[in-house]
Amino acid sequence: MTFDQGEFFDRLFAGQRVMAIWRGLPAEETVELSERVWDAGFDLVEVPIGKPGQEAALAAAVKAAGPSGRAVGAGTVVSAGHVERAAAAGAAYTIAPGLNPAVLEASHAAGLPHLPGVATASEVGLARDLGCTWVKVFPASTLGPDWFKAMHGPFPDMKFVATGGVGPDEIDTYIKAGASVIGMGSALADPANLAKLVG
Repeated sequence: MTFDQGEFFDRLFAGQRVMAIWRGLPAEETVELSERVWDAGFDLVEVPIGKPGQEAALAAAVKAAGPSGRAVGAGTVVSAGHVERAAAAGAAYTIAPGLNPAVLEASHAAGLPHLPGVATASEVGLARDLGCTWVKVFPASTLGPDWFKAMHGPFPDMKFVATGGVGPDEIDTYIKAGASVIGMGSALADPANLAKLVG
């Protein structure tokens, strides 16, 4: 099917700088933390489903997001089977740590926009050739802010979600370097860090 990946993520990420990632948590805690970040003004929530059984937390977050119309994404989607489980749990989109054209195709065929992961110029170029204008950069802290600055030269139209090891105090550094959104996990579970971002 024809799918405008960029248009979907342009809308999803508009006005947002932080995406909360709740990995491996019980459904009840996933919902509690999601509601906390939603109340603080952060709309983006990803629930990874790389391990069997994690779809329960995703489905719970999707249900909790329903009344507000927020979209919850499924993370660690690295196979067609993951795509099926993400769709069954009600995910609005899928995210992967790497770039797999078959997973991208399967996700789009299921009606789910896909955010592939990249770490090299070759992967950014391939993602662009596959029709993606948004990509996840992983692991962002290992690659560092200079990676984002370097990639904007040859790929000025690509937009990056920096994920992996970026802390609350580093958000501005990565945004200035060229990231559009920062994916953050356990650090956001700390009310002090959340307050810091709101402030």
